[in-house]
Amino acid sequence: LTHPRSKILDLCTGSGCIAIALAKSFPEALVHGADLSSAALAVAQINVDMHNLSDRVELFQGDMYDFVDENSEPYDLIVSNPPYVASQLMLDLPDEYGFEPPMAFEGGETGLDFIEQILKNAPRYLSENGVLVVEAGSANVSLEKHFPNIPFTWLSSANGDEVIFLLTAAELKQYF
Repeated sequence: LTHPRSKILDLCTGSGCIAIALAKSFPEALVHGADLSSAALAVAQINVDMHNLSDRVELFQGDMYDFVDENSEPYDLIVSNPPYVASQLMLDLPDEYGFEPPMAFEGGETGLDFIEQILKNAPRYLSENGVLVVEAGSANVSLEKHFPNIPFTWLSSANGDEVIFLLTAAELKQYF
């Protein structure tokens, strides 16, 4: 992400904290944040404005990649912390999760509803040397079972959990 026109996409941006962190980490990049929730995007816009990043962080409402113009330049990096909690696990979430809307967590029966969409469509929107980074959380085991041939690179978090994966555009294009 060193060239002056680097583009980053944060899918399921929520409050915009990841988009903001990316804009601060890559000061030459243009960052797009997308979310389905207009309420989340309102909070994200407040946060973007508070960090004086409205010239480099643009927010869009839409379902996944819907807002992206097929003719626009591809993204060098796509990141996402999508809803990934499986339906059964939703019943056992601690009370403090009740402060967030359920749509922030619910990932369908296996937790893969959103992750699968991200994976299947990412090759269309990534640059040739682009990278996809997604938090799969509790759906990491389901993900490996559902896509056994994809060479996920699992990144370790501070506590040693491997719940975030990385795939290159080339790896994605081989599979999809």
